[in-house]
Amino acid sequence: MSERGKAGPDLRFGGVVELFSGFRPGAWVYCGFVQRTVFEKIIAREIPSQIVYEDDRVAAFHDVHPQAPTHILIVPKKPVARIGEAGPEDEALLGHLLLKAAQVAAQVGLGNGYRLVINNGRDGGESVPHLHCHILGGRPMSWPPG
Repeated sequence: MSERGKAGPDLRFGGVVELFSGFRPGAWVYCGFVQRTVFEKIIAREIPSQIVYEDDRVAAFHDVHPQAPTHILIVPKKPVARIGEAGPEDEALLGHLLLKAAQVAAQVGLGNGYRLVINNGRDGGESVPHLHCHILGGRPMSWPPG
C-alpha cells in the first residue's frame, strides 16, 4: 500500500489504487470511480454473506476463507480504514466492536476460548482497507500465531 497522503498501485488488489486524500479513508479509486470496500457492500446487502449479528454500529459475518473451524469477521459500519487511522472520535466505536466480538463469540458457542485478531497494514496482513476484527475459534490456538 502507499504511504499516507500518496496514491499508488497495490498489486495485491489487482492494481486498484488506494486514495487517501479527497475521499473518505478506505475509499478505492479504479478508472476514476470511487469503489466501496467488500465489507461496505456486505453491510449494504449488495454481496451475500452469512450475517450472524448486526446492530446500528457493527455487523458480524462468516469469513469466506476461514482459517479456523469458526472464523467470523466483525466490522464497524463506519468506514475506518484501519486501527492505525482510528481517531479519538472512534473510541466508543472501538469499545463497542470489542464488546460485540465477545458477545458474538459466546453466541456461536466459543465457550472454550477464541482469538481476536486485528491486522493493520501490509506487514500486519491487512487485505481489506476497512477495520475488522477476526473472531477465530473451534480449535486450540498456538503461539506465536505466525
